[in-house]
Amino acid sequence: MLSMKPLATVAMLAALVATPALAQVKVGVVSSSTGPTALVGIPQRNTVPLLPTKIGDLTVEYISLDDASDSTASVTAFKKLISEQNVDAIIGPSGSPNAMAVLQFAAEAGVPMLAPVGTAAVVLPMNDQKRWVFKTTQNDDIIARALVDHMASTGIKTVGFIGLNDPYGENWFKVFSGMAEAKGIKVTASERYQRTDSSVTGQALKILSARPDAVLVAAPGGASVLPQTTLVDQGYKGKFYQTHGAALPDFLKLGGKKVEGTILAASLMLVLPEIPDSNPSKAVAQQYIAAYEKLHGSAPATFGANVYDAGLLLQQAVPEAAKAAKPGSREFRSALRDALEQTKELVGTQGVYTMTPQDHSGFDERGRELITVKNGNWTLLK
Repeated sequence: MLSMKPLATVAMLAALVATPALAQVKVGVVSSSTGPTALVGIPQRNTVPLLPTKIGDLTVEYISLDDASDSTASVTAFKKLISEQNVDAIIGPSGSPNAMAVLQFAAEAGVPMLAPVGTAAVVLPMNDQKRWVFKTTQNDDIIARALVDHMASTGIKTVGFIGLNDPYGENWFKVFSGMAEAKGIKVTASERYQRTDSSVTGQALKILSARPDAVLVAAPGGASVLPQTTLVDQGYKGKFYQTHGAALPDFLKLGGKKVEGTILAASLMLVLPEIPDSNPSKAVAQQYIAAYEKLHGSAPATFGANVYDAGLLLQQAVPEAAKAAKPGSREFRSALRDALEQTKELVGTQGVYTMTPQDHSGFDERGRELITVKNGNWTLLK
């Protein structure tokens, strides 16, 4: 009697040949998991394993690179992902200067870029390059408006500004100073510093001499702490405000008692237990935090959520793009860009996205909460 094993083997091979391979979407990820921006980039890199690996009938591959917080390395990484990997989209980079440096390469290649950065300059003012960029953080004006309104309501008349000497700091000064002036608040001192600076004593002394009622620090990650602690050490007694760039656990750890009472507007993730269940983003944020903690054993900073939301945006847009063309083609990438721009009421971890041809961030006031530091913890400002 003939053995059935060869026949079974032939049948299995035939079945494999007959089964079409799943089409694959390739997504590049560029993060600053080392260097001065690492406090931002590490939670972003760590979030990549939580992104969807299957969208509809398509599998998704993520190719993750570290730019070491260097803009030149960001450009090299983008070119590599575009020319060698033929990616359909890129998430990143982590830093605002890095993102500004790669805009032209994403646009020239026609590759949608999901930028988890602070500065609104990556999407505003809109032009032919920036139409390929979609920002997964709140634009500066949404955050600044909350801060300026609080200043005005509490009688603050003068403010000292200290921000990074890069697109993040410059755009923040532009947006904030205009809003402050409209509310009768005068910026009496304006200083800049570098992310890599270990001292800002000179800048702090100039702000101190202007004797402002409050100080606004405009910097992301660990760089947001130094100006505030320096001013406290020099005896400044006024109110401190920070941008959403300071919204991470390390701000509290590095600043200690010197950041007590700080006010910022940022993601609901910082104060999630205080957020009502009726907020549509609460459940999404809880799901992300639980998955991150299970994988890494610690809670994520909000910067990681910006990458998670990029995955949610792609999850909705990819099936629409697949109706027009196959992944790996210029036509697919163009259709993906169009689908991202048509995002409507997509609930993310930090707010609700509605994109338009003019607005590639898509957040409204649902994307912010007014928060303060109380007893060493973030708490809603009431």
